Amino acid sequence: MSDRGHERSVGARIGTLAVAFLVGALYGTIGTIGHRHSWRIGEVEIPWGLVAALVGVAALLIGIRTVAGGRGASIAAAAGVIASVGLLTLPGPGGSILVVDGLVGTIWAVAPALIAVVVVAFPSLPTRGSSRA
Repeated sequence: MSDRGHERSVGARIGTLAVAFLVGALYGTIGTIGHRHSWRIGEVEIPWGLVAALVGVAALLIGIRTVAGGRGASIAAAAGVIASVGLLTLPGPGGSILVVDGLVGTIWAVAPALIAVVVVAFPSLPTRGSSRA
């Protein structure tokens, strides 16, 4: 039996990349809005929004790479995350800023790109064959 039935068409690949980019951009927007949330316990401030956003970026990119079966879709999702974070880092028309200068803002501006590099560059794990002798 030929493997041609398992190949995806060019349109399906483009659609997968477009959806992955849009999902990444949506998550980058949500993460940018929520990354500054924190709990204050006495003198200690716990940046749970940043932690949740970064774990979410990693989970999103790993999940898309796993489900889509390759690096292309995870690259598209990473581009969406990075593009939305970069765009929302800029001051708005009224001068409002979503990513404030400081440690948390710097980590949020840089870490999604670093996570994307690790997820995309990680070697593919060998798949188990359907029949073992």
